[in-house]
Amino acid sequence: MNVAITDGVALMPPAFAAGLQNWSSGDGLPGDPGYDGAVNAALASGDADFGTCLEMMKTVTVQKLRAFMETPILPGVYLRVRARVKAVSGNLPGVRIAAWAGDVAGNHLAGVVGTGPEVALTAYGEVVEISAIIGTGHRTGVDMAWGKDAARAHVGLDLTGPDGGVVRIDDIVVEDVTHVFHRKLMDWVDVRDYGAKGDGVSDDHAAFLAADADAGGREILVPAGSYFIGQSLTLTHRVRFEGMVQMPAAAVLALTRNFDFPSYAAAFGDEEEGLRRGLQALFHFTDHESFDLGGRRIEISQPIDVHAAASDVDSYASRRVITNGQIAASAGAGWNDDVITSAASWDPAAPQTLTAVQNLAAIPVGARVSGTGVGREVYVQAKDVAAGTITLSLPLQPAAAGAGSFTFTRHKYLLDFSGFTSLTRFVIANVEFLCGGLASGVMLPPGGAIFHIRDCFFTAPKDKAVTSPGSGCQGLLLDRNQFLSNEQALAPQDRSSIAFNVNANDAKIRDNRAVRFLHFGVLHGSGHMIEGNHFFQGDDQANGLRTAGLVITKPNCKTTLTGNYIDNCFIEWGNEHDPAPDQANELSFGGLVITGNIFTSLRSVGWMRFIRIKPYGNGHFLNGFSLTDNAFRHGGGGTLERVDEVDASVAPLDMGRMRNVTVSGNSFHQIATWIASPLIREVMVNTPAASWRVDLAPNLPFGGRARTVTSVLAEGPLTNGAGATVWTAPHVLAERGASSSAVDLVWPEPVAGKVQLTVRVDNPM
Repeated sequence: MNVAITDGVALMPPAFAAGLQNWSSGDGLPGDPGYDGAVNAALASGDADFGTCLEMMKTVTVQKLRAFMETPILPGVYLRVRARVKAVSGNLPGVRIAAWAGDVAGNHLAGVVGTGPEVALTAYGEVVEISAIIGTGHRTGVDMAWGKDAARAHVGLDLTGPDGGVVRIDDIVVEDVTHVFHRKLMDWVDVRDYGAKGDGVSDDHAAFLAADADAGGREILVPAGSYFIGQSLTLTHRVRFEGMVQMPAAAVLALTRNFDFPSYAAAFGDEEEGLRRGLQALFHFTDHESFDLGGRRIEISQPIDVHAAASDVDSYASRRVITNGQIAASAGAGWNDDVITSAASWDPAAPQTLTAVQNLAAIPVGARVSGTGVGREVYVQAKDVAAGTITLSLPLQPAAAGAGSFTFTRHKYLLDFSGFTSLTRFVIANVEFLCGGLASGVMLPPGGAIFHIRDCFFTAPKDKAVTSPGSGCQGLLLDRNQFLSNEQALAPQDRSSIAFNVNANDAKIRDNRAVRFLHFGVLHGSGHMIEGNHFFQGDDQANGLRTAGLVITKPNCKTTLTGNYIDNCFIEWGNEHDPAPDQANELSFGGLVITGNIFTSLRSVGWMRFIRIKPYGNGHFLNGFSLTDNAFRHGGGGTLERVDEVDASVAPLDMGRMRNVTVSGNSFHQIATWIASPLIREVMVNTPAASWRVDLAPNLPFGGRARTVTSVLAEGPLTNGAGATVWTAPHVLAERGASSSAVDLVWPEPVAGKVQLTVRVDNPM
């Protein structure tokens, strides 16, 4: 910056050779005395040091020399006034730069410093340079700081000290030295000042590092241009991008002071590339654990392969977060499913492995597998091309044994983590995934633990909102998310999209809301906690079909469902991912606790059930199940027949082996048949009989047997044929009748009366 050059501002006073009429012995104001014709001042020519110069004798206490010409004082501009002086004879005076300060109206600015530092002349003929800086700002190095009202100056110098000395003075120079104060005046350094060319070809890496090293807390400016950076670059100061950078794919740009999506989008001049590069940096330096999307909506035309962006990182276990923005799919071929049909073999002895897979190189990790004997939500977790094998996320069913044809469908996800082998403690928070019916939402990594998605929206996913292709869902946390289906206009049975799936253990699914998917979730593994969610599948159609909201595919699931609103859908509990589905001295159906939920149906078919158990093999039984304190309600006309069912289309449950089944404290509204175990039944017999048969069907849960009588309590007197009160008790015979749902109370003699009978569908232990 130099206003004399850039703006043509006249700063320099006239040279002495132009005449002493230009110089005043006062303040330089009109009417002040001048040096033209003065007895103590004259031009000297041919000086060995100065050429033509002013020779002046000091005759007063402060001998002033001021230019009649006004020098402009501009806000933010700093002027250095300097002169070279030497003593010729007589007393040796002191000398200092001095100036008169005036405002825009020409009035003197009182109270401001009008002189610079004083220098004593100590020898004759010695050339001494004196200088001082004038400016409006009170900054270190400014000798005369005049404030915002300063507008003009009459510059010169003073002679001080004893009178009688003669000095010679070279021409006074005024120059713009604002650049000296750039470090203080400007909050940025320009990479071009450190050698950056911005031609897209020259490697500007060293220039960026030099600017960063010299910034001293200021911002780095990257002006218009295209800057090639040939290797990874870490900048420790904030960066403002007017131009853009180009970098090799493996090179990492770490913006440690403005680590956010808007900065990366500006750096690379493209939203998709900016998102990739920001995610790349997230895995490569430790100054930040969160990548802030800056509240921006990011349009992408193809999936963001996060592992490819992270390049050389295959596994990661430090906490990392993506937060605060929208990621939206824009129309394009990049979202089309890849569908490959290939032959492979499967052996139940290796239930999660496909062998002799044809065309394996073309089958991507994360592809969903379908075919004979393949359950819901089975994915390619890993592959070994050399060995010709695929590792599946879940086992297949016996029907898949041998060689067969399988279809591999690779859905496309806005954020795809499937390239990592393991990713632990990763968080996505406050992000809306605008799938637009074009893309799915998030594919988890095939390995790792504690992936946390919270406070996010998944809007109109084409196929899936959150997919786990392996064990990376271990300890999955889904909290306070909204899942909004793209299939809301379809009848439930015509939908195909699923909000999430789980293959591993210990998922926490809490306080989410899901609207009109085929299924809210498909869960394998155990140790899950499903709490406070509202998932509903639609209630528009009279006598409409309903689909499962939650599909639990591990029989001994050790899972709790607490405080959920389960709306126009049901819980399906089966073992479809069991490669040997027949019960074989293993843990059977158990460990499921369903407590304090609201179950609602509207206008559904009467044979819809809220709790459905579906064994895929023989010999299974219920061992450790609790259905307590739930509210069941049907509306919209008609009644629901009952809330529970065993789907025996593949295999039945063994009702004779039930253990620890508790169904109690539930409420039933517009439900034809209520259920309980222990079941309390009031039994009244008016005509004395020696054997009372009491059929507990249909109130025993899941059509079970009346296996255990825990109490028979007479209410009022029991009487014999003569009407006399008898004091007696029956013995009981359980599991009577064709369906074993009846109990016989056998009395020592025929009696009549009323008893309270308590029966369980199980043997407690």
